[in-house]
Amino acid sequence: MRGGPHFGAEHGGGEHGGAERGRPEGPGDLEHMPRVRGYRGPHDRTMGGAARFRMLAALRAQDGLSVSEIADLIGVDQPRASRLVNESAERGLVTRRADERDARRSVVELTEQGRSILSKTNESRRTAVADAVAGFTAEETATFAALLTRFVEGWTR
Repeated sequence: MRGGPHFGAEHGGGEHGGAERGRPEGPGDLEHMPRVRGYRGPHDRTMGGAARFRMLAALRAQDGLSVSEIADLIGVDQPRASRLVNESAERGLVTRRADERDARRSVVELTEQGRSILSKTNESRRTAVADAVAGFTAEETATFAALLTRFVEGWTR
């Protein structure tokens, strides 16, 4: 996988998604998104899936990316990246505008709401990892970190 380690399911919706409860998803279905206090495992879809999380993280690192650049960075094809951008724009997480230097190109930027959601999710995941290794000794933590690093490096090849 080119975009780094896998953080959860690839598709939006999930246990808090509006469509599964008989409501259409969209800008009005944001009330579930801030509920990221406790990461609930690989099926936690408060961010809408791993690809959306990777997209928001890529935009935090470098705002003003094109859809093609996003696709390359997060390891999805261009149509999937375009859908992620459109869905994220509907949720108020990103904005899309014409590039001032090249009107044929559009750029995607992270909104304050997108930054906030990403920050809360990152903190929730850090807390979950810290809780999971709380019973480890310092040596076990170091060994686990080394093995996990090797695993991720092997996974992304």
